[in-house]
Amino acid sequence: MAFKFVGIAAGALIFSIGLNNFLIANHLSEGGFVGLAVIGWYLFHIPVGATFFLLNGPLLWLGGRLFGREFVIKTLWGVAAVSVFSELTKGLQTPVDDKLLAALYGGVLSGIGLGIVFRFGATTGGADVIARVVKHFWGISMGKVLFSIDLVVIAMIAVLIGRQTAMYSLVALFVSARVVDFVLEGVSAARAATIISNHSDEIAERIHRELERGTTLIPSVGGFTGTQRTMIYTVVNRDEVIRLHRIVKSVDPEAFVVVNNVHDVLGEGFTR
Repeated sequence: MAFKFVGIAAGALIFSIGLNNFLIANHLSEGGFVGLAVIGWYLFHIPVGATFFLLNGPLLWLGGRLFGREFVIKTLWGVAAVSVFSELTKGLQTPVDDKLLAALYGGVLSGIGLGIVFRFGATTGGADVIARVVKHFWGISMGKVLFSIDLVVIAMIAVLIGRQTAMYSLVALFVSARVVDFVLEGVSAARAATIISNHSDEIAERIHRELERGTTLIPSVGGFTGTQRTMIYTVVNRDEVIRLHRIVKSVDPEAFVVVNNVHDVLGEGFTR
């Protein structure tokens, strides 16, 4: 458990460095409650950490009533860590001439930090708690709620701070979201292939022999033609996709093949 709290704190530190060193240093902002706290700093010079912590107080109480003690402890730790580190890293500021560059670097760092926090099962409160509450009562997806909140905050930045700041902040927000996905899911090194052919047995045998990969044979019926075939499902490494294509094409040039990215493959030949 102690390791989790250290990991959450490390993620909050990285997030705060990105926030202060690139975003605030170049008059940019974040989304969510951090964005509201940054607006308070730009307009009234209220410390970001204090504003962020106070905004989360009522939400932590509500989250505790709905989601239990463990949720409150982890979220409180994440909120407190961001609040403290956002103040401690104030001196780390790198103003640059290119605000787009600042938005990109700020988005990458904040995304890495948030991804680490999420990876250890915590959140930074704010919009995350609101999204959970809305989903709990009304069933609206958390993604839609988070996007809506960020959109409102960016609109407030455009009105109160300036449209240019809002546009660059939106870039940082987009980059941060993509980096969070990268940290949580990693680089997909595997590909799942679905193969529909009249020569499924021969293709499967060659996949076993030449690629040393397993296959799953699934009986299927064409929805348009009504023809019965055996569909092959297999998972291969990224660098084996070309070899798979060659095998299928050499056996059946008219085969139908679909290849998709997959994450967290567990089993023989992949992650255990």
